[in-house]
Amino acid sequence: MAELQEKDSAEALVAELHKKITEAFDVFDHENNKVVDVREIGTIIRSLGCCPSEGELHDMIAEVEDEEPTGYIRFEKFLPMMTRVLLERRYRPSTEDVLLRAFEVLDQNQKGFLTKEELIKYMTEEGEPFTQEEMEEMISAAVDPDKQVLHYRDYISTMVVEER
Repeated sequence: MAELQEKDSAEALVAELHKKITEAFDVFDHENNKVVDVREIGTIIRSLGCCPSEGELHDMIAEVEDEEPTGYIRFEKFLPMMTRVLLERRYRPSTEDVLLRAFEVLDQNQKGFLTKEELIKYMTEEGEPFTQEEMEEMISAAVDPDKQVLHYRDYISTMVVEER
């Protein structure tokens, strides 16, 4: 009896994941032909609560892309890969504590903020560099326009993704 309930529960979970994946994919399937532009895959994956690095994202794309890359990803290949990723809870977003520690490492003088210039330097010279567009978007959302600083303790709460 318990095994039957577990099986039903697992099937219900997979069905729910399939529904979420389908809905996210369909937003970018503009021609309703179960195909999306490969450039949209990162947005779809992130909308499902996953935060892969650019390298991990490229690996995921390589897994679902046809042998001859066409620039498009077919739903029939995306669905099983994304279902597996979500079931395995891979690429989870960082917690508030981890984000705070990361900002504190960057804030070597423990001021409680980073200047706009420091932020730009870290975003373009360290780790996976932000694009100009990503950098401008973050600065407009994060940096106090009057003081030109990012009070990271306040900003972290906007970065955290709640677990469902």
